[in-house]
Amino acid sequence: MRTFLNDAENALGSPVRNLVSIVALVLTVVVVATLAYMAAGWTFREAIYMVLLTVYTVGYGEVRPIDTPYLEGVTIGLMVFGCTGMILFTGALVQFFTVLQLKQILGANRMQSRIEKLTGHVVVCGYGRIGVMLAHDLAAGGVPLVVVERGAARLAEAEAAGHLCVTGDATEEEVLIAAGILRARTLATVLPDDAANVFITLSARNLAPDLEIIARGEAPTTERKLLRAGANQVVQPTHIGAERMARMILFPASATLEGDARMTQVRGDLGELGLDLELVPVLAGSAMARLTVGEAERQGAGAFFIVQIRRADTAISRPAKDEPLQPDDTVLVLVRDSGNAARRLFNSKEQLRTGRNVF
Repeated sequence: MRTFLNDAENALGSPVRNLVSIVALVLTVVVVATLAYMAAGWTFREAIYMVLLTVYTVGYGEVRPIDTPYLEGVTIGLMVFGCTGMILFTGALVQFFTVLQLKQILGANRMQSRIEKLTGHVVVCGYGRIGVMLAHDLAAGGVPLVVVERGAARLAEAEAAGHLCVTGDATEEEVLIAAGILRARTLATVLPDDAANVFITLSARNLAPDLEIIARGEAPTTERKLLRAGANQVVQPTHIGAERMARMILFPASATLEGDARMTQVRGDLGELGLDLELVPVLAGSAMARLTVGEAERQGAGAFFIVQIRRADTAISRPAKDEPLQPDDTVLVLVRDSGNAARRLFNSKEQLRTGRNVF
């Protein structure tokens, strides 16, 4: 059917191009005929009225008698070209709307058939700022996904990005089923509306008890509600963004790790094990200053392990247990618990708290 539509379009021409051409023809006929009647002494009002009566084949009668060969010729030409133009215009409109609707129907059916073949995919509810980044990263990682979005503009953006899409409100179970939630491995609801995310989580958990659900929460009190609704994990972008900015201000050395592609990959692999790499400066007056590597790790009680010491322009990898830590050193540590324990030991007490975050 799709091939037939393409062949027909090639033979008949683009519906838009045909419509524009025929509109231009009709307007030309109207303008020329109006000027021709005015050249015979008619007023503009009389001329345009006569032209429209003839073109639309209403037939209320002539405004003035058509009693000269000139007026008869103008009227005959207007009837031939004007009426023909209106017939073509009507046909072009029918062609335009028919092709448009058929393409929408076939496109939706084709996309739905592709979704029905998916298994173990990710359903992303919402294609806003976070949804765009999430879908992009998943697609870059080769993970099949389906975007659920009700906004026409965002839906068009998702389709242009090459994602499979389902139109509708993700709070409705029928929409989630259409997105293949019964065969999906994960659902990520990232709408900016906490109430909607809670409702989607409830619906998804009811439909698929074994589904992994990751939900976005804006208000601090929403996390508990989402977990009770059935979410496996809750992400709070505002809190994460504030914590990351605070880390960049207090510990600018760690920003270099995020700009290194290899280190980013390593940190991602470690993150799956609940571990992370941090660059932490050794400040004068901190608990770790002047201690050896072995003593520092014992002070941390297993919270971190020192894997490298950066001193001036020198990097000491796998430092010995008796290697001393000096003020102004920067140590690369393998940490747990987001490195909070390591920061408390390596930094002065004045730098342990910033607002709600403790470092």
